[in-house]
Amino acid sequence: MADDEYAKALKEAPAMGDNPLWSRRSVLGMGVGVLGAAGLAACGGTSDSPAQVQPDVPKELLDAAAGAKGTSMGLLSQKLYSTAANDALDNSIKKFAEATGTKIENSLVQADAGDVVAKIDAEVKGGVARDLAFMTDSRFIAQFHALGDLEDVTDVVEALTAKYGEPCAEAKNFCVFDGKWFAIPYHFIGIGSFLRKDWMQEKGITPKDVYSWEELRDLCLAISDPGKRRFGWGMTVNRSGDGNGLIEALINSYGGAITANDGRKVTFDSPETVRAVTFLGDVYTNPKYQPMLPPGVASWTDTSNNENWLAGVLGYTRNSFSVYADSRTKKNPVYDKTHVFSDCIGPATGKSLLLGQSQGFVVFKGAKNPDLAKLLAQYLVSAPALVGVSKQAPGLVMPAWEKVWDADPYFTGGDPAFPMVRTMSQQKLPLSTKNGLNFPQKASAGQQAVVAAYVLTDMMQQVVQGAAPAQAVTAAHAKMVQIFAQQGLPQ
Repeated sequence: MADDEYAKALKEAPAMGDNPLWSRRSVLGMGVGVLGAAGLAACGGTSDSPAQVQPDVPKELLDAAAGAKGTSMGLLSQKLYSTAANDALDNSIKKFAEATGTKIENSLVQADAGDVVAKIDAEVKGGVARDLAFMTDSRFIAQFHALGDLEDVTDVVEALTAKYGEPCAEAKNFCVFDGKWFAIPYHFIGIGSFLRKDWMQEKGITPKDVYSWEELRDLCLAISDPGKRRFGWGMTVNRSGDGNGLIEALINSYGGAITANDGRKVTFDSPETVRAVTFLGDVYTNPKYQPMLPPGVASWTDTSNNENWLAGVLGYTRNSFSVYADSRTKKNPVYDKTHVFSDCIGPATGKSLLLGQSQGFVVFKGAKNPDLAKLLAQYLVSAPALVGVSKQAPGLVMPAWEKVWDADPYFTGGDPAFPMVRTMSQQKLPLSTKNGLNFPQKASAGQQAVVAAYVLTDMMQQVVQGAAPAQAVTAAHAKMVQIFAQQGLPQ
């Protein structure tokens, strides 16, 4: 884009306000795109290859949008891990805007930067929120619903179900309240565990599809060699989304959980939780395991394990598929040396409890153009609109709908890991532990707020610094009770 066109687009763009949470992404449907939001997403690096896909908009959506010609709307997008994936999404939005004769402003939000729920809630209450947004369902939807910020979108989900079959399994838990849908499943987020199979083979270790946490810990130690800058255990318990995910997954596999299955009663302080926290604390404090810990791991943020994995110094990491996608799209040699498997099992589990996640479209209360927002959501979930984004984020951005998986050969055969991701997205739920916990548990604003407040990582930091696991768990439980009360769930 020429400099004068860029300046003109910025001048003509509607004001966004002074809120530093938002980054200008684009003014779409005007023939130009203002791109340039910088920064890394919560779980990954960047990929800068251009995305050119501009798929056609189906006639039925064009007919439905005929009355919206000349109108505008705002979209808030949770930042994807790569600039190329964000640009591919922009291309799909631009195609929809041009085809319908509308203007769509797409802005990015970094979900782990600041109190995103409180800031968006203030915008909804102030009547200045975007019409449409997509957010990770298991992290945010219950909180927005509890605040009364979301419109019922059951009609859209029913229409999509009639066309594309069933949505991904976990979305039925995190997007539905009192039998009504308050988020439209957009794309499924693959989550997995990654091992360096070449390091394992050098030690005569054959890769497996299932490991216990104890087996994984010992394997990570066996393949470590600090002299060669090989560190087996590539995970932190510092404040981060990855740290939260590791801690909660391990506790669940031991038979502990933040809440009972109803999502309302805090049950964190249990013998099962203490055993899990004791195990994980030992990984970071026992001198025996120091050789497998990367330098600086105690202060890692969300991008650190991605960066170190791609630098070839980690033997294991657990992450969304952003790190796998980045290694593939950037042709990093670590891609061909990666063994992908599901989460580890614990004493309370016979199989992985890994559910994956999905992004869900929400229409905010007071939206100025809700009908156009719903039509855009229906377009973006489709294979033509999604495939360009997915090719820039393989495994991380995958179909949320059964028939979309089969609508493009890329989704079924584009990578050896895709069948595992599809199985995860369509597995029968709930998954149960031996002591009666069911996952996913009922969606809970309290549980989501606890995770967002980094109670789990703060607890583990106390253990790493010398606190007894039982005492740290008890203190964390008390904090959780306070947060639940703030969310309208007194204990």
